[in-house]
Amino acid sequence: LEKSRAQRILWLLEELKIDYELKTYKRINMTAPPELKKVHPLGKSPLVSIQAEGAAEPIVLAESGLIIEYLIDHFGPSLAPKRWQEGKENEVQGETDEWLRCRHLMHYGEGTLMPYLVTALLFRIVRDKSPFFIRPIANAIKANVESTFLNPSLDTNFAFLESQVKSAPDGGGYLCGSKLTGADILVSFPLGVAKGRSGFTKEKYPALWNYVNRLEERDGFKKAVQKIVDVEGSYDPSL
Repeated sequence: LEKSRAQRILWLLEELKIDYELKTYKRINMTAPPELKKVHPLGKSPLVSIQAEGAAEPIVLAESGLIIEYLIDHFGPSLAPKRWQEGKENEVQGETDEWLRCRHLMHYGEGTLMPYLVTALLFRIVRDKSPFFIRPIANAIKANVESTFLNPSLDTNFAFLESQVKSAPDGGGYLCGSKLTGADILVSFPLGVAKGRSGFTKEKYPALWNYVNRLEERDGFKKAVQKIVDVEGSYDPSL
């Protein structure tokens, strides 16, 4: 789906270096077209269809987190940290810190960070779509919500991620250590959207800013962006 979070799945597929067929859909009045419901009842994007050799029907995966977990489990286990501490396999609290960090951040990206950015988008739309004579009121409401709720919440989250980058194990570089994981791919979109706006600046969060730049310089990321440009004519990492 154009202008969507599906870029992350393209990026992962490029990192995994597996063959895939890309099917794109155009938005209608900012929403997904009805034909997407023929693929999945919710009609949302991204969707991944996988048909194993010998299988009668393909499976259709929805939700970015599930898609990334499934693809890494089956095609790219090197993109997941080691799960168990030595001698503690399958024990409660036997997981490594890196694995727990990765799993938490994969859910965090969509469950905590992204809703704040979507809320900010909705208030911008309400302001911009309001009739001219009530737009000052809509703008005042938007400014009040931003100053009392959104901006402080986003600052808390950017500060948290700044600390995660700085405290990453094995010398860092990525959120969960020295290697790319699914967590990096999941948080890349909301951070790309927020970069340079929503209070996320290089001056306030230098480690996080450099981290996002590092993600965007990866070959897999660049190849995914180029595929979007080839199909849509441009790449706009915004909501």
